[in-house]
Amino acid sequence: MSETMTGAEMVIRTLQDQGVEHLFGYPGGAVLPIYDALFHQDQVKHILVRHEQGAVHAAEGYARSSGKVGVVLVTSGPGATNAVTGLTDALMDSIPIVCITGQVPTHLIGSDAFQECDTVGITRHCTKHNYLVKSIDDLPRILHEAFYVASTGRPGPVVVDLPKDIQFKTGPYTRPTNNQHKTYRPTVKGDMDKIRAAIELMANAKRPVFYTGGGVINSGPHASALLRELARLTGFPVTSTLMGLGAYPAADPQFLGMLGMHGTYESNLAMHECDVMINIGARFDDRITGRLDAFSPFSKRIHVDIDPSSINKNVKVDIPIIGDCAHVLEDMVRLWRQTAPQVDKVALKEWWSKIDGWRGRNCLAYRPSDQTIKPQYAVQRLYELTKDRETFVTTEVGQHQMWAAQYFRFEEPNHWMTSGGLGTMGYGLPAAIGTQLAHPKALVVDIAGEASILMNMQEMSTAVQYRLPVKVFILNNEYMGMVRQWQELLHGGRYSESYSQSLPDFVKLAEAYGGVGIRCDKPGDLDAAILEMINVDRPVIFDCVVDKTENCFPMIPSGKAHNEMLLNDYLGEAGTDIGSVIDEKGKMLV
Repeated sequence: MSETMTGAEMVIRTLQDQGVEHLFGYPGGAVLPIYDALFHQDQVKHILVRHEQGAVHAAEGYARSSGKVGVVLVTSGPGATNAVTGLTDALMDSIPIVCITGQVPTHLIGSDAFQECDTVGITRHCTKHNYLVKSIDDLPRILHEAFYVASTGRPGPVVVDLPKDIQFKTGPYTRPTNNQHKTYRPTVKGDMDKIRAAIELMANAKRPVFYTGGGVINSGPHASALLRELARLTGFPVTSTLMGLGAYPAADPQFLGMLGMHGTYESNLAMHECDVMINIGARFDDRITGRLDAFSPFSKRIHVDIDPSSINKNVKVDIPIIGDCAHVLEDMVRLWRQTAPQVDKVALKEWWSKIDGWRGRNCLAYRPSDQTIKPQYAVQRLYELTKDRETFVTTEVGQHQMWAAQYFRFEEPNHWMTSGGLGTMGYGLPAAIGTQLAHPKALVVDIAGEASILMNMQEMSTAVQYRLPVKVFILNNEYMGMVRQWQELLHGGRYSESYSQSLPDFVKLAEAYGGVGIRCDKPGDLDAAILEMINVDRPVIFDCVVDKTENCFPMIPSGKAHNEMLLNDYLGEAGTDIGSVIDEKGKMLV
C-alpha cells in the first residue's frame, strides 16, 4: 500500500525500511529538506562528522566491521567533491556504501548555479553505480535499488544525486518488493565443471598455496569458516592479502602470514615456488604480484572471484571461477569430501619442510632496544595487551599500517579496517568512529602515524560529541615514514620534504578536543601506558614516540619479483642474508 510523502521523507523512510541505524553526514543547503525530515523521527541516528571525507570513511569502518551497508548524506558541490576520496577508497576496497548527495534544483542543472557540480560525471569512475534522480516517481525504486547494487556481487559505493526540488515534491511511496537492478545480476554460484577441474588440479599439486583476499571477508563469516575447513582438509599453506587478514586465523600453523610488498619471507617465497595457486577472493593487485613477468612462474592458477572483470585482468589464470566465495568454497569442500582425493603426501611434506626453512629465517625479527621504543615492539605490546578482549583495529596509511598488519595477529574476520587499494592517509580515525558505533562495547584502536592522523584529525570532535571511546595509537617517528624509507632505499637518502615539522603536542591537542592525551617514549613504561589508554572510557590520543629511522621489512622494491626481497639487517639467531639462498637466475636454492 502506497503513502503520499515528499522526496525528503522518502529518503528517511527508505533508510528505515532498509534497517539503517546510523547515517554519517554533514548538512548544507541542497539537503536541508532531508535534514528537516530527519528531525521529525528518531529511528535513524545521524552522526555529524566534521568533513565529508570523514563521513565516507566512517561509513566504511561501519560497513567493514558489521557487514552492513554504510550510509552517507552530504550536500551539493563541495560536499559531494569532498566525498570523492572516500568513495574511491570504498570502490578500491569493495566496501558497500550508499551516498546520497544533494543537487541544485533540476531547472538550474548546467547553469553553474551556486554549489553546483556534475556529481554524476565526477563520481562515474569512483563508484560502482550512480543515479541522478529526475522524477519523484523514480525515487523510491532508485533508493532501494542503490542498497541492492551496493551490497550484492562485488560490494562498492553507490551515489544517489538528488536535486532539491525533487526533495520538496510529493508522490507515492511504496517499498519495492524486488530491489534488483534490471540489468545487474551478479553470478553467485560457480560453474561446477570448473570447480571439479580445480579440485582435480589441487589434488595433484606438489607445492600448493592458498592465496586469500578481501573477497572472503566480504562474502561473510560463513566463507571464512569454509576457508578454514578446506585448508584443514587439504593441509595446504594459506597466505593473505592486506585486505584478507582475519579470514584465516593468524595463530594457525598453516598460515604463512601476509603476502606482497611487505609480506613475510615464507609467504612470498611460497608464492614464487608453488606449482598450484588457489586464489580465493583476491584481485592480483600490483602490491601482491610485484613484477608480473616473474610472478609465481611455476604455478597453475585457480582464481575464484565474484567480479568477472577481475578475471584475467592482471594475471592470466588456468581455471577461472566466477562466483561468490562462500558458495564456491562450499562446493569445493563438498567435492573434496566426496572424492577424498589422495594427495601426494611425500611431496606435501617436502613442501612444508621447505616452508619451515623459510620460516626459520625469522623475517620479522628486529633489533631490540631498552632505550628507544621500536615501532614493531609497540604494536606487539598493543596486541598482547588487547588480544583477550574484542578488539577492532583501523589504521591510517604508511609504515605503521604495515607494522600493524605484520605484528597484530587477527584471528577473526571483520576486525581489521584499513585502506588497501587507494592507500588513503586520514582513513583510520573516521573509520574507527564508524567501527565504534557498530560495536559500542568493543575496544577500537586506530594505529596511526603522526603525519596521517593530521589528515582528518578534526574527527576527534565527532568522537567526543558522541562519547565514542576510540583510541588513536600514534607511532610517532616525526617523518612521513614510508616516504622516508623509499627515499633512503631508492633515492640515495635524499629526504625531500618527508619529515614533519611543527608537529602539535598531541597530548594537549587531545585535551583541547575534550579527549585524553597520553605520551610514552620509554620501552619500560609502555605496558602501563597502554593499559591506561585501554581503561579510559573516553577518546584517547596516545603519542608513542618511536625510533625515527626504523624501516619496514621485508620489502619487495617496486618493480621487483617475490624472490627479490629486501630483509632487515637484523634477523635474529635464525637469520640469513637473502643473497645466500638465491642463485644468479633468481631461483631459490633452499
